[in-house]
Amino acid sequence: MSTLSDLLAEHTGLSGTVADHLQLVVAEWQLLSDLSFADFLLWVPVGQDDPGDNRFLCVAQARPTTAPTAHSEDLVGTAVTPQDHPQLQRAVREKRICREEDPRWHMGVPVRRETIPVRLDDSVVAVLSRDTNLAVPRVPSPLEISYLGSAADLCQMIADGSFPTAEPSPDVHTSPRVGDGLIRLDSAGTVVFASPNALSAYHRMGHAADLVGGPLASLTRSLLSDPFDADEVSQRIRQALDGQPGMRIEAEAKGATVLFRALPLQPRGQDAGALVLVRDVTEVKRRDRALLSKDATIREIHHRVKNNLQTVAALLRLQSRRTGNNTARQALDESVRRVTSIALVHETLSMSVDERVDLDDVVDRVIPMMSDLASASGGVTVRRQGRFGEVAAELATPLVMVLTELVQNALEHAFAEGEGGEVVVQAERSARWLDAVISDDGQGLPKDFSLEHAERLGLQIVRTLVESELRGSLSLRGRDQRGTEAVLRVPLKYRR
Repeated sequence: MSTLSDLLAEHTGLSGTVADHLQLVVAEWQLLSDLSFADFLLWVPVGQDDPGDNRFLCVAQARPTTAPTAHSEDLVGTAVTPQDHPQLQRAVREKRICREEDPRWHMGVPVRRETIPVRLDDSVVAVLSRDTNLAVPRVPSPLEISYLGSAADLCQMIADGSFPTAEPSPDVHTSPRVGDGLIRLDSAGTVVFASPNALSAYHRMGHAADLVGGPLASLTRSLLSDPFDADEVSQRIRQALDGQPGMRIEAEAKGATVLFRALPLQPRGQDAGALVLVRDVTEVKRRDRALLSKDATIREIHHRVKNNLQTVAALLRLQSRRTGNNTARQALDESVRRVTSIALVHETLSMSVDERVDLDDVVDRVIPMMSDLASASGGVTVRRQGRFGEVAAELATPLVMVLTELVQNALEHAFAEGEGGEVVVQAERSARWLDAVISDDGQGLPKDFSLEHAERLGLQIVRTLVESELRGSLSLRGRDQRGTEAVLRVPLKYRR
């Protein structure tokens, strides 16, 4: 089955910023689905380039764990017209939550549909469809009323553009779920509802009484063993009441380990309290210790590889200084640069927990090394423009190698001896592609230049990495005014 990134890349022209925001929505929407007792479908318009194409494509789907699904079939990849689902276009046009007046039958199941515009800044970039199965009658209870009220507030915040937020990272994949334990606070921080599992978690932490009617922040602070954790959890709850989203936090009390996450509720910009999700992870924590040992081993391997590469670079540098042959010295210096670039990638991986590399950080550490060489030879400056973002570990090393080789090629061949200038590394990222343009304002390409027949080792390395490792494309061309630009395009879709 295609992923969200694949579908956005193949069927839309959405920017990388929009794609990232939709990923955040999908990361959070199991919470919405469980609170709403409803299926959630994410629809995006597919006719940006064709005014006559007003279809919407379903790019993701979530089913509730708290109620029967409204869609037993998989709708991802399905396209509908405004005639099939008129509320989608209405939500985009009116920028508000829209509900169908009457339920409709879908495969023998009565379904009530609502549409929620997904707002980013001042634009509606997608639409959420909330589809509720009405076949099973539900008796209103305090739990259901609290769940639905919380869902209504969060859905309104999506329509407002205030939820979800990218900063700080909420760690939603490891955060407590609705079924783990949910507490609803009013704007003063007083508990107005606590689910049975939330009560159980607090009972295990040593609180025997009911939670409703008490101030949660101060109560939780009094239960936790570590004073620093107690202050942190209490502060996170108060920050949520002030409208600030927070990351999940883990704390211990009386031998129990509990996860907390606080979410502000501010529909239409008005304070409506907060949600606190809790989960008793005492047993899970015990099993996770073995996995932590494995992760630490992987990071230690990256650290040792980095140290070994730095040792190799130091030996090559020492050999270069003792070599009298200029050609040999230049080859050794280039080897030092290449080994150092790879070492920087492993240094980043040694501090990563998910085998991903912040390419901007690595490039920003490589550029000063090359700028020092350029300044010493003629006053050429090197700078980065735009963002590369994070990439998977298997892409990081060849990408850094290609970028450094292209910059080095520009520094060596674009400018006459003693001539100043500038080399710009420009990055642009979308849902499907990572584009990089390395441009200079030097003397341009020779008339008979051909990338396919270039004999320089650096360009041969670049061409091999682009074709075999990155599966991308590379071209060198002259600029309109003066100089040369190397255009690199790398696909970001999942690769087998």
